[in-house]
Amino acid sequence: MSLMPRIQQETTRQTLLAQGDGWSVSDVVCRSGPEDAPYEEQHGPTVVAAVLSGNFLYRSTHGTALMAAGSLMLGNAGACYRCSHEHGVGDRCIAFHFAPDFMEEMARDLPGLRRRDFPLHRLPPVPALAPLVASAGRALERPGDMEGLALRMAGAALRLSRTDAPIPLESRGLARIADAVALIEARYAEPLSVAEIAREVGLSRYHFLRLFAATMNVTPYQYLIGRRLRAAAALLPDRSRTVLDIALSVGFGDLSEFTRRFRRVFGKTPSDFRNR
Repeated sequence: MSLMPRIQQETTRQTLLAQGDGWSVSDVVCRSGPEDAPYEEQHGPTVVAAVLSGNFLYRSTHGTALMAAGSLMLGNAGACYRCSHEHGVGDRCIAFHFAPDFMEEMARDLPGLRRRDFPLHRLPPVPALAPLVASAGRALERPGDMEGLALRMAGAALRLSRTDAPIPLESRGLARIADAVALIEARYAEPLSVAEIAREVGLSRYHFLRLFAATMNVTPYQYLIGRRLRAAAALLPDRSRTVLDIALSVGFGDLSEFTRRFRRVFGKTPSDFRNR
């Protein structure tokens, strides 16, 4: 039985990828846009969804957040929520659903945790999530240890949601930040500057920098670098291309900078990542 409401089913394709004892993984592709009505629904099982592309607004009792590529959407079992695509068309997520027993087991095994629910409803696209989101993206093309990926996803969501990351509130500039995110997604391989992005979305550089950081919990430059690194991670398994060619194709100026940044986020060099 589908986990989606009827209205959402008309614009969304959900494909079950794998399932096991207390968990399941689905590929969710949404085609909704600004002309489509928002949909309101209640989560069934606990959900952690990695956003791979696109953006949308996610509203819950925790407030309103802009979900963009690299973010994790968190939903407690039975919680009500509302999603809308007011600032763009479509998104793609890989969604992990977890039964109560699964989450209780995870919470018991993680030091210092006493609760199996999420105090936040989003984890922003911070560097710590980049390897996990990249693994989720690769799973769409090369399914492997899906149970291991589900365990890692649940563990990261439980641990990182205990931080004091601020929940962004809706503001008049939210649409412009959504436009900026879409611009970066489309042109991440170009030498974009804060000034250029701010100009494209009609904001001053200083106001844009503050508003972007308050909404996304990372700076525009950090988001751009993270997007380039995730793109590179998706390309590295292709052995017909050199590491240098991949680095240049996603927007890095030289191999040393790419290697340094990749190792910092993924914990290994691009070559080691390719040979893993």
